[in-house]
Amino acid sequence: MNYLSIFLALTPVVLLIILLGVLKISGHKSAFYTLITTLIIAVLGYHFSIAAVGLSILYGTLKAVFPIILIIISAIYSYNVLVFTKKMEVLKFQFSTISTDKSIQVLLLTWGFGGLLEGMAGFGTAVAIPSAILIGLGYKPLFSALVSLLANSVPTAFGAVGIPVKAIAIEIGQTNLEKLGSEVVLQLLPLMIIIPFIIVTLTDSSLKALPKNIALSLTVGIVSIIVQYFSVIYIGIETPAILGSIASIIVIVAWGKITSKKELNLHSEFKSNKEIINAWAIYGLILFFIIGTSPLFNTVRTFLQSISATPIHFILEGTEKTIKIFWFTDGGVLLFLGTFLGGLLQGAKIKNLLSVFWETVLQLKKTYITVISLIILSTIMDLSGMIAVLGLALAMATGAFYPLFAPAIGCLGAFLTGSDTSSNILFGKLQANVAHQIGSEPSWFAAANTVGATGGKIISPQSIAIATSACNQQGNEGEIMKKALPYALFYVIIAGLMVYFFGN
Repeated sequence: MNYLSIFLALTPVVLLIILLGVLKISGHKSAFYTLITTLIIAVLGYHFSIAAVGLSILYGTLKAVFPIILIIISAIYSYNVLVFTKKMEVLKFQFSTISTDKSIQVLLLTWGFGGLLEGMAGFGTAVAIPSAILIGLGYKPLFSALVSLLANSVPTAFGAVGIPVKAIAIEIGQTNLEKLGSEVVLQLLPLMIIIPFIIVTLTDSSLKALPKNIALSLTVGIVSIIVQYFSVIYIGIETPAILGSIASIIVIVAWGKITSKKELNLHSEFKSNKEIINAWAIYGLILFFIIGTSPLFNTVRTFLQSISATPIHFILEGTEKTIKIFWFTDGGVLLFLGTFLGGLLQGAKIKNLLSVFWETVLQLKKTYITVISLIILSTIMDLSGMIAVLGLALAMATGAFYPLFAPAIGCLGAFLTGSDTSSNILFGKLQANVAHQIGSEPSWFAAANTVGATGGKIISPQSIAIATSACNQQGNEGEIMKKALPYALFYVIIAGLMVYFFGN
């Protein structure tokens, strides 16, 4: 490895940040320009074959469509159907009956409901759906995008039913998942309090609200920590994000009911239980389908996957890559199914639902370019060796202070790939090797990679593309990245301090 290879590998990362954050070029153009640059560097600088480029483009496109683009379309579709059936007005009313305090509403939707979606499904649902609902409740688009991105950090460590932790455990040969999972919770401990505090403070930054914001974040954070820790130890790594989010929802709702009790008595409007249940039909069915086909019900999931699998195999630069589409358990398909059936229950006709779906597909044209370009870009950077070069260079440059920077490597992986799981697969072995060299525990550094990756999700261009799509803010990706970047850096610094001072 030489300085030229490091410079070339770093170029796409820096270019993307400059195009988005400095020059404020729209997301789809920035992603496409960076992709072209990456292709040239891969071919000329890393001797990536033209045949591999072609296969990478095909592989990346399919990987982007299944499941990410499909989930984005279906998530925005669920919101659009709620607007069409006018049930969004009922949801607005219900949130106001829980509490008129905007901090409660935002924390409930992003940290609570968003965390639950992340724990069960992942792949962008926890950003797309909460941010779309916030827009419906009257919050500003850029604010809705930012708080949804911030909230979709901590839960991703155990997101999609624990897949990120399982992935890095395989990479480092760790069989004690309880130990690895508990180390992830320990490193996330301060962030489970800090992130809710940032969210409620962004919602209400007045000095008068400060004591309430501190008390609420401490309460929600401590409950999340306790539930996630005991979930890891006594139930398994599939459940911490799910159970922690459910516990948070209960606490936030109870807090809202208690603190707003007198104020809520002034409500003159009334909605029947039937109306409220009907308004929640779409999200209720989505949750039902996601939970029912998750690994928590492995027999059902295995059966459905066995009769609906479509594997597509690729050989890229001597490495076999497989995309497996499980039609009956795919997150995007489940979101669409829940939305379509829920829309019917809410009184919409089939032709209306199909019309809304087609309008949603057309609404997201720029998003397709952004996401596909970014997935192809990360695929080429991975297979050509660019990402590995960046990770190894950072490890070598930091020396004895490496524990401080271990989460930064995970952050880099998530920034480039948009996935905690992918970051763990990319850098899991690197983290374990460095741990052996400096006499540290490999699982502690593996946990650091996972935790760092959760911070990288805040500024991942893929996550930002999902947020802008949900908020109908395509073209403002650079502005969102600029707002989110300080929080992501702060996040990774806190994680690094936890790794450095509490490691062995």
